Amino acid sequence: MPLTSLAVFLGSSPGTDPALRRLAREVGDGLARRGIRLVYGGGGRGLMDDVAGGALAAGGEVVGVIPREMVTREWGRDDLTEVHVVDSMHERKALMAQRADAFLALPGGLGTLEEVFEVWTWRAIGFHDKPVGFLDAGGFWTPLLDAMDGLVAAGFLTRATLDDLVVADTLEAALAGLESRLAPGDDGGLRPGT
Repeated sequence: MPLTSLAVFLGSSPGTDPALRRLAREVGDGLARRGIRLVYGGGGRGLMDDVAGGALAAGGEVVGVIPREMVTREWGRDDLTEVHVVDSMHERKALMAQRADAFLALPGGLGTLEEVFEVWTWRAIGFHDKPVGFLDAGGFWTPLLDAMDGLVAAGFLTRATLDDLVVADTLEAALAGLESRLAPGDDGGLRPGT
């Protein structure tokens, strides 16, 4: 099945490495050029701003979902294809999940981790069957993903759940992995409660 809409989780700050800003912009551009709608948190700062800017500059569709409090603080963008203002972070994540075919984490901090771990958990327990991935460009996520092996060894995470994650160092490889898990009848070997 083709991927038509991707939720991207990433930092609301730019980080310290300028390469991450370029990466976010290239991801936005790459999604737009492939006709994949970007769904993201609606932010107008940091890497969030860069991914949206990259997609918009390439003529892509960008759906932003942002809590009202963040709009009040002027943290959002108003030049997106669609802007959905919601009342809470919970509503934000639920609407982003509803609007996306799959999920991809780019570099980011606590918010990025919280968002991607929640949708990954939802997939693992059978609340949805949408694939989840990490864009591990430059090995950014490698230490975290290596730590997940400790959870497997300790019996708190199944190997199948960890192996179900798409981990790739390029956007092209990430999209291919996510699309391969969209195939009809593929549930990644997971069942509710795994």
